[in-house]
Amino acid sequence: MMSPRTGGDPISRKSDPDPFRQTPLQIIHLIGSFLRIWSVFSMYQYVTEKEVSVLVFIFSCLVPSSVIFLASQKPWRGRSLSNSQVVPSIINGGIMALYFILWGKGLKTCGPIRVILAEYAGAVLGVLSALLHGRRGQLWKKVGGLIAMAACFYFLSEGWATATYAPFSFKDRSDVSSALNKEKPLKMKEMVIPIVAGILSGLRRVVARRVSLKNQLKRRLHSITVTSAACFIFPFAIWEIVMGSTPQRNWKPWFSSWAYISTVLFGMVLIFYIDSLAEERLHMVVSSPRHLMVSAVCIIIMAIMYQMDFSLIGFLVCSLVLGVGIFEATSMERIRKTTSNSHSLVDDTIGNDQSLSLPS
Repeated sequence: MMSPRTGGDPISRKSDPDPFRQTPLQIIHLIGSFLRIWSVFSMYQYVTEKEVSVLVFIFSCLVPSSVIFLASQKPWRGRSLSNSQVVPSIINGGIMALYFILWGKGLKTCGPIRVILAEYAGAVLGVLSALLHGRRGQLWKKVGGLIAMAACFYFLSEGWATATYAPFSFKDRSDVSSALNKEKPLKMKEMVIPIVAGILSGLRRVVARRVSLKNQLKRRLHSITVTSAACFIFPFAIWEIVMGSTPQRNWKPWFSSWAYISTVLFGMVLIFYIDSLAEERLHMVVSSPRHLMVSAVCIIIMAIMYQMDFSLIGFLVCSLVLGVGIFEATSMERIRKTTSNSHSLVDDTIGNDQSLSLPS
């Protein structure tokens, strides 16, 4: 006769992860996000001061990044990849190339704070998914979330995150630190470029998630995606070098600058593994309020370090509105994930009960 099991419900034990075991992973995710955002600020400062082409700079960073991914993942080894996996990954590289082109243009036009927050525009894919699949039960919540996200981007275009134009700023608007760090007023149409880049970034992650079901396969296919993105950007970068107005003397010191090294290591290579860790172990997707909270903390620290034209209260208001919009726009995805996780936990529990009931 078997003794009754102790320790509570096995479903509750598995569904409620130990916070102490996740604390090191959360610290790693915070450090990785901070280094990535640091690379964005350093890149913005470098291309602004040196007046170099953002497109050529991004291409010069993609080439060593693709070499690092290919050397570490070796997609030609192991089990051969099928055409149904390679072809979508190459197409995904085209989406990544278009994302980097628009992202770089948005970075130079809108600044690092606006372009980082615009990356969360990929959450609008949840609204499109609800419309395409006919899930209209929570559609009003998604539409409300979409309106909140649009309001956030409108506030950012009006300069709410800057001390110069924020309605919550208590600082004298004539006492901005320097002309270099002073943000320029924008129109909503100028915010469209980073917003479209954010949607393309979300689309790229969706395609990568659908093609690769296993983590190791996801890393191998990502190396193909980054390499194809570098190939897609190559003709545009050559055209920029030949026809651009940037002096060629400004391109030489890239490879020894902190902006270049940090963009390659932290902004393209490390952030992929950090986001994969957050999604697989912490169940934190990129377009989520939790991820936005981490990025907001890092942005505040970097804006203070670089002495940007920055309004803390205005930025917090924009981040709060954006977080509410993301929360409502992704409501159906959270319900589906919770349901699927509960079903898998029930199946595991039934399997454990059957294995324990077998005679010894």
